[in-house]
Amino acid sequence: MAPRPPFPPFDEDTARIKVQAAEDAWNTRDPEKVSLAYTEDSVWRNRDQFVTGRAQIVELLTAKWNRELDYALRKELWGFRGNRIAVRFQYESHDADGQWYRSYGNELWEFSDEGLMRRREASINDLRITEAERRIFGPRPQDEHGVPFPIQ
Repeated sequence: MAPRPPFPPFDEDTARIKVQAAEDAWNTRDPEKVSLAYTEDSVWRNRDQFVTGRAQIVELLTAKWNRELDYALRKELWGFRGNRIAVRFQYESHDADGQWYRSYGNELWEFSDEGLMRRREASINDLRITEAERRIFGPRPQDEHGVPFPIQ
């Protein structure tokens, strides 16, 4: 298991680095790559799904990105303490019929001493939007890292 700096305990700078790294990884839509940021026995609650371990994480993310097409994500640091980080996020995607959605959520993260996430709890709500209402187009450009985004 390769360590993933920065390591806890987090300060504001290292927490922001961790959040941006997660956003960047998830925007690749590569389940195998994303899973490497989690411990082998990582426990997730994602909406109404509960998974344990990297194999189940890969399975969940593969199904997710097969269903949520053209997925693009933004994450923002909400708070941190010790080995925990809280984030809010939004992402946009469309289904196979072309219906666009903006998904809003909050995540609670807990990290191992090696900087790998060992627990992730995500609450997510979906809002139907039109294509004209979209505002997230692909990965965040470097010059927008850390820039807050509007709630609506």
